[in-house]
Amino acid sequence: MGKPLVISTAGWSGGVLNVHGLEVSSSTGKLEGYLRNKGIVYRLVPMDYRDYKRCAKATGVAQMPQVEWGAGQWLTDTTLIIEYLEKLYAHNTVTLTDPFMQFMAQLLEDFGDEWVKRSSVCHRWSHLNDARLVSAQLADSVLGDLAVPNTFKRWAILRRQRTLFLKREGCTSRTVQRLLSHYIQLLDALEPVLASQPFVFGQRPTLADYGLFGPMFRHFFSDPTPARILKNRAPAVQEWIARLWNCRLDELSDKPMPVTMPATSSGLWSLVESEYFPYMQANEAAFLSDRSHCEFKSGGVTFKVPVHTYLVWRFQRLRQRFHALSPECRSQVAEWMPSVFSVLFNPVPRLITPPIAELPLGSSNPVSISA
Repeated sequence: MGKPLVISTAGWSGGVLNVHGLEVSSSTGKLEGYLRNKGIVYRLVPMDYRDYKRCAKATGVAQMPQVEWGAGQWLTDTTLIIEYLEKLYAHNTVTLTDPFMQFMAQLLEDFGDEWVKRSSVCHRWSHLNDARLVSAQLADSVLGDLAVPNTFKRWAILRRQRTLFLKREGCTSRTVQRLLSHYIQLLDALEPVLASQPFVFGQRPTLADYGLFGPMFRHFFSDPTPARILKNRAPAVQEWIARLWNCRLDELSDKPMPVTMPATSSGLWSLVESEYFPYMQANEAAFLSDRSHCEFKSGGVTFKVPVHTYLVWRFQRLRQRFHALSPECRSQVAEWMPSVFSVLFNPVPRLITPPIAELPLGSSNPVSISA
């Protein structure tokens, strides 16, 4: 058995990370899954409105979750947090040694964070019973410190979330069925993969698992309507979600690192090619043209959504990583996603500044890490 990570800082008691987030949050679930698997001790601090403002003031970033790392130090953005902890704590790693496989894992993490999430929030807020349930949970947690009636809190949450995640993100009466169907497509692509092996790439978790796990666990696995679909349509995927939440990486240290792509994953890569890449291309093109919205097609349905600078950064970073691969690794990528090879190969246009500075944020007080 590997030893768990022990984190100690000056003035910090118990070596426990304070993870500020919520149990209904997909990004919080993604980070919690990683920390649990890694054996890193943490405490979930419910992020009410007051705490949200405090965290944003400390880091300069208004997002969830945020990690109070040490005396005045913070970590934020689940992708960057995991990358940072992987560098500091190489034992029980989820970073693959094969460059091709690591690139594909990073791509699937992006896909889960930025594409699967779209369908997951559509399911949560377009099904009335699900929306009422989660809005009540958010009213009790996020607005629990406000002295206003609970009925008003729930109404305010429901209205905000539907405006932010449905109307603003292009979910209308014309597009909603297409967004909901993305979930079915994903289940049908993942089920044969996870029916034949315990994790997305093989015998142990990788970044591919965690990127998909966030929206799958906290939305599709937990919200009533998609949970029923999951149980009936993709039981192997349902089992994988529970397995990942419950596993310890130190108990999988004897399992081989994945070095070949599962033959059953072709349907998954087809989704990445046909759905995720057009969305990311359209978002970047609109950003570079100084437009506020972009349009892309999915299954013949046209979506108009706001441009997100953060997505531009992730898409550019992905292509920079592709350019760093050897010609042999690039050819392997092309075998699995031939239609987007030219997109990856083309020079990255005007690079944007990373949205978050180097971690940790805040105080320069050193953090001591021992294993």
